[in-house]
Amino acid sequence: MPRALIILVGIAAAVVVLFGIREVASIAGPVVLALVLVIAVSPVRGWLRARRAPVWLQVAVPFLIVVLLLIGMFGILTISATQLASLLPKYTNQFERLLAEAERFAATHGISNDVLNKALQAFDPGRMLGLAQSLLGSLIGVLTALFLIVVLSLAMSLDAPTTARILSTGEGNRPHLVTALSVFAHKTRRYLIVSTVFGLISAILDVIALTLLDVPLPLLWGVLALIANYIPNIGFVISLVPPAILALLDGGVRTMLLVIAAYIVINVVTQSFILPKFLGDAVGLSTTMTFISLIVWTFVLGPLGAILAIPLSLLTRALLIDSDPSATWVRALVSGRIPRG
Repeated sequence: MPRALIILVGIAAAVVVLFGIREVASIAGPVVLALVLVIAVSPVRGWLRARRAPVWLQVAVPFLIVVLLLIGMFGILTISATQLASLLPKYTNQFERLLAEAERFAATHGISNDVLNKALQAFDPGRMLGLAQSLLGSLIGVLTALFLIVVLSLAMSLDAPTTARILSTGEGNRPHLVTALSVFAHKTRRYLIVSTVFGLISAILDVIALTLLDVPLPLLWGVLALIANYIPNIGFVISLVPPAILALLDGGVRTMLLVIAAYIVINVVTQSFILPKFLGDAVGLSTTMTFISLIVWTFVLGPLGAILAIPLSLLTRALLIDSDPSATWVRALVSGRIPRG
């Protein structure tokens, strides 16, 4: 068949699959998240197996780690979102005062009030309050998804020892596929562990900086910084905007500028200079492919797709590219690295 026809059919099939996954995103998202969490804690199971621990213990300990992590994150977000919803209404007067000062500044420098109003419309505390209330209203749905994630994690944890043995027996029939899946699990685990460690460091430093600057709800913004750390390319901006706006309303322009400066220093140092040295080639995706992955998986799975963009792209690469020994040039194109030899 002509290569052009193969490419067109492949693109059409990919579009159909992606739209199909999008239709069941409420199920596909929790399934992928549960898979990623089980992969992340698999070294604990391996450590217990090496010490000849009972099988039930090899299943129970990793599963409990996943459950405690999910419950802790959900609890912090629930409490913080409740505090945010009760805190925002008191900033209405501050917003009106800042708007009046901005209008005077604009009139002095010849800037149209229409332009200024459009620019400040996005920072309306009423909209922020509506967003917070919407977040609280969706907590029931999140709780349902959390229950599904926990059940899926338990099922995958129970099947993990058997799945590992099945994959090891398949090396003779499908060696490239088995190797690709093993590499996917290794890269995903390394990416999650390194990103979590540096995300925690950045989040703790952000919380300390926000506490020193007396910005409300520093713990909430620290958790947001940790979660946004898994979002490639734009995660830093997502974690910066809410505390910067709140700092502007609570402490003025000077506090906002200090928050922005602190975030830039902390995140640039940890994520731009230190993180790449430890992460190395764990991701195996070029900058362009990383950004495309973010767009595609966010479109398919929503916000959860943005957080899981890298693991999902690694899984796609393992199934479609790494398992095919003839796809060397595609592998180089996706990773942005010229193959040796």
